[in-house]
Amino acid sequence: MLKKKNLKGLLAAAIVALVAGCSSTPLPPDTGCGVPGGLCAPAEPMTSVPPPEAEYVPPPPAPNSETRTSPVELPPTSDGKPRAAANVQGIRVALLLPLESQALGQPAEAVRAGFMAGHERERSGVTVSVVPTGDSAQATLDAYARAVQQNDIVVGPLSRPAVAALAASGAVSKPTIALNHPQTSAPLPRRMLVIGLSLEDEATQVADWAAAEHPAGRALVVTGPATWQQRLSGAFAARWTQLGRNNALVELPIADGYVDANALAQLRTSLQGDAPQLVFAALDAVQLRQVRSALGTTLPTYGTSSINPGREPGTSAPELADVRILDLPWTVQPDHPLVSLYPRWGGDSNGFDMQRLYALGIDAYRIARELAQRPHGAFEIDGVTGRLSIDMGQSSPGFRRVESGVVYRDGGQFETVAFGR
Repeated sequence: MLKKKNLKGLLAAAIVALVAGCSSTPLPPDTGCGVPGGLCAPAEPMTSVPPPEAEYVPPPPAPNSETRTSPVELPPTSDGKPRAAANVQGIRVALLLPLESQALGQPAEAVRAGFMAGHERERSGVTVSVVPTGDSAQATLDAYARAVQQNDIVVGPLSRPAVAALAASGAVSKPTIALNHPQTSAPLPRRMLVIGLSLEDEATQVADWAAAEHPAGRALVVTGPATWQQRLSGAFAARWTQLGRNNALVELPIADGYVDANALAQLRTSLQGDAPQLVFAALDAVQLRQVRSALGTTLPTYGTSSINPGREPGTSAPELADVRILDLPWTVQPDHPLVSLYPRWGGDSNGFDMQRLYALGIDAYRIARELAQRPHGAFEIDGVTGRLSIDMGQSSPGFRRVESGVVYRDGGQFETVAFGR
């Protein structure tokens, strides 16, 4: 069982490197949205929306593009009341994705499917054109230049290199919703809003959660040698220190997804005389099961979406019982009224990484639609990737995502806790 799950994890990790920087399970390397990783950063807004009285004639669809404009019923508000029709008229949105990329084609398709699912729910007055690109940054810049001429808002790119190239190009002239973080210290264009999933954000939120439940707790941070694990453990430790807390860091040798047994034995011995109050695990679910099998399951344990074992029928993971997990509502609260409004991802891959990218697509559409109505304002969305706060009225647009905190129960059930949604 462990070998089978580990193989799946390795395949997922290969994809995560491409999109590197999004959720908590590895994804394509350049995308930034996968197993463990992704960054979010703000930017500033702006939209050229035609006035209501102006007649809008949609441009002819580009090759391989999708356009949909007919109205549908809007989802209810968070309190279940009917939502009034939004004043959205003649808004043109371009969805710029690497659908022609061999490495990123599948992640891009997941985002596209989610985006169009969001459009199906709220498409009145909005035209969506899907603009496919390949891998190269120049191809993305050329496609962006064409898209920005014919559209009011551009959503994309998806890969980190493409976002970095666009951010540095000086070509961002209309509201652009980037789906990944460019990993740069340079200021982002004033009209670029970054909404990518983020490993560091997850780890920081977990630190706040653990601190709230253990006011005087000393944390043991258990990590591995992988880059995404170092990013998670580093972000948690930094926030934990910022909160005035102490922690000890242990990096375990891991080969082919398996933790070194001798290292686990040494750790168990060292903890017998100096036990921490809690554990933060910058590991995946398979590795954490090994650690808890060796150390026991009594220490309160926290982690990000990387340790989510899933809800496969018949799944039993007693070693993970009572572990606290931060993840997207889409993956841990599928029955939530605001999540169940949307169809589940049914692509070739049903893995969590693709599910998270699909959910990102849904929220990207909702943000774009809201941005068209409030190009210079602040708004919140109870989204399928978390509670989203956008403030376009600042000199540097702000974005924040708060994910859902759950406790894993053996048998594949998640119990929602007060933290998060």
